[in-house]
Amino acid sequence: MIFVATLFILAVYPNDLRTITIGLLEDSYLGVSVFVMLTLLVFYGAEFYFKIDLKKFMKDKKALQVPISSMLGALPGCGGAVVVITAYNSGSVTMGAVVATLTSTMGDAAFLLIAKRPDAALFLIPFCWLIGTGFGYLVDIFYHTKFQTLDDSSIKIERLENFSFKYRAYFLLFLPGLMFGILRLSFIELPETLSTLSSLVAQLGILFGLLIWVFSPIKYMTHPEDKAPIRAIEETCFISMWVILAFLTFEYTVYFTGINLESVFRSVSWLLPTVAVFIGLIPGCGPQILVTTLYINGVIPFSSLIGNAISNDGDALFPAIAISPKAAITATLLSTIPALIVSYSLYFLAPNFLS
Repeated sequence: MIFVATLFILAVYPNDLRTITIGLLEDSYLGVSVFVMLTLLVFYGAEFYFKIDLKKFMKDKKALQVPISSMLGALPGCGGAVVVITAYNSGSVTMGAVVATLTSTMGDAAFLLIAKRPDAALFLIPFCWLIGTGFGYLVDIFYHTKFQTLDDSSIKIERLENFSFKYRAYFLLFLPGLMFGILRLSFIELPETLSTLSSLVAQLGILFGLLIWVFSPIKYMTHPEDKAPIRAIEETCFISMWVILAFLTFEYTVYFTGINLESVFRSVSWLLPTVAVFIGLIPGCGPQILVTTLYINGVIPFSSLIGNAISNDGDALFPAIAISPKAAITATLLSTIPALIVSYSLYFLAPNFLS
């Protein structure tokens, strides 16, 4: 609530901060949130309506566990990685599968990259899947999993209420928001009336999103039996909060300090891949979204982003630690090895790649 109140004060404060804040809020909604929502609706909709039991499928297809787990990790967001962690906890997959999914996971930062730099995302996501698959198989050669027989139904995940007013309002704003978001990507000049309407939709979308986030009972993940639109809205609001925080952190740093971050980071460029990789060890999506924001703004090179993407586990690490702490910590530490190798290989061999 304090964060929302502070944001409101900044948005109405009569100086440059107001212009910066409102501009970034609109950009985060029309440039990121609506596309996150669309992706989650497709993903959760397919999962809910087709009743896909991925854990059973992976248990039956042991030879394919690692590439399937890596694919689930590579999907934007953290839901796929949590599926693999719970499968490991119930004795369905190997440690290599866990390492594969946490290695390929970029978490919620993937949504931001897809929205802002689709060319980079088109390379990075399949590449992370490939690295996760290869490293997962390698781990299984040296690490012999002692399968457990625990029941992951004991994991406490809050159920959500029915499609109430707050969800309906957010969904109704999403539809025109998506249209305006697509128009922005197409660089189509809008008439003044439509431009004003676009700003209004974005501001209302952000307002409802923040209120849903503030009063949400969800800590890390939504319940798989909840309706797809509700899951999509809840997780979109959660991701949007981190995107807003990352955007504002970057812009306010530049505004208040006047520091040219690109010049500062360029002076210690050889350290950036290491810093990005170790930031990836921090649980949660906030630090990772900030790293992606720095890349989008041209402050850090692609080699640093890819190191962070391989090492980070996003919000999946929180439920992973709760479900199977030893497996989660082992897997996330192991993922730093390919992260450092790939990051520095790209740094020295192709320093300007996708920069």
